[in-house]
Amino acid sequence: MTLWEAVAVLVAGVGAGMINVIVGSGTLITFPVLLAVGIPPVTANVSNSFGLVPGSLSGVIGYRRELVGQGRRLLRLGIATTLGSLVGAVLLTKLPKGAFDAIVPALILLALVLVVIQPRVAKAVAARRRSDGDPDGGWVLTVGIFLTGIYGGYFGAAQGVLMLALMGMLLQEDLQRINGVKNALAMIVNGVAALFFLFTATVNWTAAGLIAVGSLVGGLLGAKIGRKLSPVVLRGVIVVVGLVAVTKLLLS
Repeated sequence: MTLWEAVAVLVAGVGAGMINVIVGSGTLITFPVLLAVGIPPVTANVSNSFGLVPGSLSGVIGYRRELVGQGRRLLRLGIATTLGSLVGAVLLTKLPKGAFDAIVPALILLALVLVVIQPRVAKAVAARRRSDGDPDGGWVLTVGIFLTGIYGGYFGAAQGVLMLALMGMLLQEDLQRINGVKNALAMIVNGVAALFFLFTATVNWTAAGLIAVGSLVGGLLGAKIGRKLSPVVLRGVIVVVGLVAVTKLLLS
């Protein structure tokens, strides 16, 4: 990796850490950059999981006030997320490499659609909330978080958007507190997958380390000033970078 490639990966890590804390689609920033510097897709995905763990942790620290009083909820959803992420990580290592190359472009396009429609989803969620609903989301939310954990363990782009949509619809809770839970669950997904990959997959430690440093800084920035950034600009960047990733995968 050249100096400028290393700088690009580091900057991508900062952007991903910030975006993950705010809404959750940072992989759409880091993954294409890792592809662009010549890292194979599966190795790029595994290295990215390692690198994003510190950013997730910084996001949890930044939202610690919003997590107060949500211990039981975090325990229940955290167990579901842990199991789901393990399933997703196993699928990544056991399915043929060609399956990942074929599936990921479709997953990225799905993630881009979710990022684009996220504002409308948020409005629809707010409009349909019922004050008499289950305050903890019940088994439907638990199963939904398990499924998003599978998605996150396998690839993870825009898993935060999925979590926000699910919890926004099923929890009678302030959205900032929901975002705090989302950050904690994303940290669990990335951490569990990274621990599994440590023993089962090839990691590019240079890339993982650069993303780790960048995502740590980006997560802290996202928790402090991210809410002031224009959502339109953020989504625009994510869509452009995601389309570059799809093009790169389809042409390789």
